[in-house]
Amino acid sequence: MGGFVLTKKQLQMGTTIITTEDLRDFKMELLDEIKQLLTNQSGQPSKKWLKSPEVRNLLGISPGTLQNLRINGTLPYTKVGGVLYYNYQEIMQVLEANKIHNKF
Repeated sequence: MGGFVLTKKQLQMGTTIITTEDLRDFKMELLDEIKQLLTNQSGQPSKKWLKSPEVRNLLGISPGTLQNLRINGTLPYTKVGGVLYYNYQEIMQVLEANKIHNKF
């Protein structure tokens, strides 16, 4: 007979041999799914406070436009040690408050 013996439980469940390549494939699939989950969070950043470059990228605006939004009071901000911070939820509230509903 062979060099190994199957237990009763293994015979009932069926035995699957997993190779190193199988594990590598599983790892790559898992990483791809995690990346997809991270990018599909409805675009919401994972942190509450954003710096100016992050806000400009989020809104697709120039530094001058962001400055105008601060000056005219449209976009609230906090200044700590010369660095400007914007609350992500407040940015979303400003966008919602200024949403235009066209009725055709």
